[in-house]
Amino acid sequence: MMAFPAIIPGMAGWSEILLVLVLALILFGPKRLPEIAEAMGKSIRKFKAATREATDEVKREFDDPADGPQDKQDPPKP
Repeated sequence: MMAFPAIIPGMAGWSEILLVLVLALILFGPKRLPEIAEAMGKSIRKFKAATREATDEVKREFDDPADGPQDKQDPPKP
């Protein structure tokens, strides 16, 4: 049976993922690996939150463009 090449360039198959996991286990050891995974999870969560916040801000600006930028100063009085 012939293995199918990745449809998307750079996409890893099961054998590549397994190889990376084995190498990570050898390099970092079983004690350090959960700590690294936890740190990566927290980083991804923070990145998603920041992306969501930026997306929401852009959507608010496009949904209500009549307001325009809000100036903190009072307009000059005649």
